[in-house]
Amino acid sequence: MSHKLYKIIRWNKFLIFGWIVIQFGIGIDPAQAQRYQPQPVTALLGAFDEEVKLVQKSLKNPKSQTLNGIHFMTGQINGRTVVVAETGIGKVNAAMTTAFVLAYFKPERVLFTGIAGAINPDLQPGDIVIARQTAHHDYHSITFQQQQTNQTRNAITKEMNPTYFLADSVLLKTAQEAAKTVPFESIPSTSRPPSIVVGTVVTGDVFVSSDEKVASLWSEFKADATEMEGAAVAQVCYQQQVPCLVIRSLSDKANANARQDMLTFFKIAARNSANLVMTIVGQLK
Repeated sequence: MSHKLYKIIRWNKFLIFGWIVIQFGIGIDPAQAQRYQPQPVTALLGAFDEEVKLVQKSLKNPKSQTLNGIHFMTGQINGRTVVVAETGIGKVNAAMTTAFVLAYFKPERVLFTGIAGAINPDLQPGDIVIARQTAHHDYHSITFQQQQTNQTRNAITKEMNPTYFLADSVLLKTAQEAAKTVPFESIPSTSRPPSIVVGTVVTGDVFVSSDEKVASLWSEFKADATEMEGAAVAQVCYQQQVPCLVIRSLSDKANANARQDMLTFFKIAARNSANLVMTIVGQLK
């Protein structure tokens, strides 16, 4: 490649990058951008500190950096390079952090871990739901054809997104195999050891603690669990064509006792979820 051609390509790349910053207001700190060199990683995300600190403590060669106010830690787990971040609670926070981690770290895949409430009447606190699919249970709109829909719209393609965001098949299979090797903790007073279910997780900006709402989500979605971030993460990854998997460890049954049960059991549930995620990372090809 001639020196002149190299300069032209480099200049065009600079112009494109500048246009993106102006259009989307990313607000990259130039000093931070220079220090960071993109490399293939697996992104591990969780909604709040209890869900991610166990993963962070397991990092080898940990390095911290704050980008756009969000704390990221990079390092190795089981010989694989990862970036770990706390998204914050709710769909907007989860989508924002996911967008930043995709933009800055260019991960090959995204795993989202954390706790949830059980919707499937056969499930109990301590069980694990590996999401085959996720959906927004609180998104309702009317199309131009006057039809009601749960489908969001892809802002990039302008096409309707699917109602259910399917998990990456390779990640799903890896998670199922990994789950067979993890010694999950049981919740005290539960009737049996934790079971692993591959099913449906629904997401909404509400902490579900109602028997009536549980019945509604079971009837409409046949959901196995409900939480407040998963479908938002899955939607961002779907629209950016990045493989994604959501894993939820149940801390409660989303009923009238959900708040108290969650506060009592969430640490065990978070440990189970974190241990599964770290085992999955070790089995990635």
